[in-house]
Amino acid sequence: MKNVLIIFLAIALLLSACAGQSSAFFATQSAVQTGPGYETLSKHDPDGIGKAYMGREISHVMGHLGADWLERPEREKTELPEKVVENMKLKAADVVADIGAGTGYFTFRISPVVSQGKVYAVDIQTEMLAMIEERKKRLNAGNVVSVLGTETDTRLPAASVDLALMVDAYHEFSFPREMMESIVRSLKPGGRVVQIEYRGEDPEVPIKRLHKMTVAQARKEMAVVGLVWKETKDFLPQQHFLVFEKPR
Repeated sequence: MKNVLIIFLAIALLLSACAGQSSAFFATQSAVQTGPGYETLSKHDPDGIGKAYMGREISHVMGHLGADWLERPEREKTELPEKVVENMKLKAADVVADIGAGTGYFTFRISPVVSQGKVYAVDIQTEMLAMIEERKKRLNAGNVVSVLGTETDTRLPAASVDLALMVDAYHEFSFPREMMESIVRSLKPGGRVVQIEYRGEDPEVPIKRLHKMTVAQARKEMAVVGLVWKETKDFLPQQHFLVFEKPR
């Protein structure tokens, strides 16, 4: 009987310890979900993930099944990709990171401009990167490097990037602060971030609310990771072209 009691007490202590570890685990996970600037929303837009950052509701990610939307012919007129690349003011030896590269719509427009450098095509979807790899072979674009990132990390080498480009991607980051900290780490001193977003100030822009951003909100979110706003260009019909810089 005494031995049975000892075994019972041992099991009870073990279960108690496991419960404590489990509680700590879920507390940690909760902290990750609702860390600095984050808020869990009990009621949210159907287009959102139920989470806000610095007062902005975060949208769902457009999956690889929306690849045709990224390659739609109208983008030439509505998003002026050649003009975008021109305004990035790239040098031949620059290293560029296309964050949320998708099908490589901008990656392969940048590639010939940085002929002595490289373009990191970063995405979290293997299906998108497979499309980029196929296109890379077809175009013989040897300076394009595919990178499988995560929701919190671009997995780019530290201090290696001259310019990071985000086209209609940032508002979909589930962990925007962690992703931007990762991008900042990857930038060289004086490196730039070009953020392109549909104009949130303009109700006439025919894009869902959560897929647009205001200049004020973008500047506020970039400032917390140490990026300095340099300029906002509005040469695009429906989008802002914002430029930020990592201090030297």
